Amino acid sequence: MDKRYSEMTEYELKQEIASLSEKARKAEQLGIVNEYAVLERKIDMAKAYLVDPALIQTKTAYQIKDTDEAFYVEYLNGVFAWGYRLSAPNKEDALPISMLTKKD
Repeated sequence: MDKRYSEMTEYELKQEIASLSEKARKAEQLGIVNEYAVLERKIDMAKAYLVDPALIQTKTAYQIKDTDEAFYVEYLNGVFAWGYRLSAPNKEDALPISMLTKKD
């Protein structure tokens, strides 16, 4: 990867996500759990640059992707939502905005 995600076009980001997804699939098939986890996190980071931060509201709770956990967004900084998990309200945390979905 020669460019930062923030410097990539939408097309380049989608190409990067496809490449990382293929690597993650191979790592999962080979049972390389830690490599798979790293690649999944990179995919989430790249996807965050495809999400419009204006769609994320502050002072709102969201579901964390692929979990049952809820996350309360205090503020946004770039493509990161800062706040806390409702299960640990005393610990500030930051998540890529691509990991947040509307609560049901």
